[in-house]
Amino acid sequence: MRWALVKVCLAVTAMVVVAFAVPLGLVVKEMARDRAFSDAERQAATIGPTLSITTDRDELETAVQTTEPGGAGRMAVHIPAADEPDSRPLEIGTGHATREDLETVRETGRAAITAVPGGSALLQPIALGSRDAVVVEVFVPEDEVSNGVATAWLVLAGVGVALIVGSVAVADRLGVRMVEPAQRLAGAAHDLGEGRLGTRVAEEGPAELRSAAAAFNSMADQVIQLLANERELAADLSHRLRTPLTVLRLNAASLGEGPAAEQTRAAVQQLEHEVDIIIRTAREQRPQSQGLNGAAGAGCDVSEVIRDRMAFWSALAEDEGREVRLAGVDRTVRIPVARPELVAALDALLGNVFRHTPEGTAFAVDVHHSGDAVIVLVSDAGGGIADPAAALARGGSGRGRAGGSKGAVGSTGLGLDIVRRVAESTGGDVRIGHSVLGGTEVRIWIGLEGQRPERDRHGHRVGRRRRRGAARRNAVLRFRSGKD
Repeated sequence: MRWALVKVCLAVTAMVVVAFAVPLGLVVKEMARDRAFSDAERQAATIGPTLSITTDRDELETAVQTTEPGGAGRMAVHIPAADEPDSRPLEIGTGHATREDLETVRETGRAAITAVPGGSALLQPIALGSRDAVVVEVFVPEDEVSNGVATAWLVLAGVGVALIVGSVAVADRLGVRMVEPAQRLAGAAHDLGEGRLGTRVAEEGPAELRSAAAAFNSMADQVIQLLANERELAADLSHRLRTPLTVLRLNAASLGEGPAAEQTRAAVQQLEHEVDIIIRTAREQRPQSQGLNGAAGAGCDVSEVIRDRMAFWSALAEDEGREVRLAGVDRTVRIPVARPELVAALDALLGNVFRHTPEGTAFAVDVHHSGDAVIVLVSDAGGGIADPAAALARGGSGRGRAGGSKGAVGSTGLGLDIVRRVAESTGGDVRIGHSVLGGTEVRIWIGLEGQRPERDRHGHRVGRRRRRGAARRNAVLRFRSGKD
């Protein structure tokens, strides 16, 4: 905006300067010309009294030499011949005009200016009795006609440049007064988007920007209030779950011994642990910039977490007659994701497989390390997803199962949303496709740099998107072909 104002002011001022300076320069040139020929007319008129007294050559030469142009050799007197038989024309001084021009002036009786080599000649007729008019010629050099014009034009140009520079400086200062509040407002909006909720904007600048700053501050207060209400709601809901969880834990404790009883008690214990985490997270004021991964630098071993969760889910799979395959978890691979977040994502995907595919449907979990990222593939042999794009949309997966069979009704899509947020917190993403087992394949791309992807003003990721997409496809192809 600042440079736009400067450019507009520069264009307008330049147009005004040109509109006034060019005609004024032409007027100055014309005034210099008029001054030069007016001076020539005055010098020519000084010979008139002498001609009215005598036409003697010597006396006229003396009179011509006493004038300024005559002394410089720029004046001539052309006297026609008298009516006497022996009379001849007299030429006193150095003439420049042609005989045709002289005759024309005698016939018309009016002064004239004619162009001659090196300048112009003023021809002034003076009537003497009955004879033809005497013509006084004054030569005006070209440099005298343009005397002072160049200096006047330089002064005009300097004044014009000074006006342009001054207007640009004023426009720049005005632009600063408008741009700086706008930049502060944009910076505050960016800080608020990064999670710094205490950001506020000083209400300064033009009235419109002051109004925008006030609206932004009000919005920031509303955001803080909404987040506080959300935390309170999450904590209250979690507290309400504790009573039925206590009853459930007591009932599980009375189940006796056996694999099923142990699994039930372990599930109740994990559920209580997750509820406690929700309560603590809702009550604490964690910096938003830490994202899903909790404290900066938190991470876990993806292979160890997947082995642990598959051990939990394999017992249920055995009861339902599901064939389970696990690959790629034989080595340690650390990722910038907190263990509880990864556990929640895996449980969401595996729980979807059990909820939305018939008993006996096989599934597999594959892990692949591609150097700068980790790929986790959760595949099943179910019916697939009718609309993968809708399944990935939060709350829009009711039109297609979020993880297994086609057309599962009642899914909220929150499971895939958890998975997507975990992946995107590392700069990765989630894709849904067809698995080699014949059903659905959910592919989680987890970046190892631990940074959120940059986004443009439309919310799309930018930066290494294309190169990373190509690397992702190549890594998946190598993994499927068994080359890695």
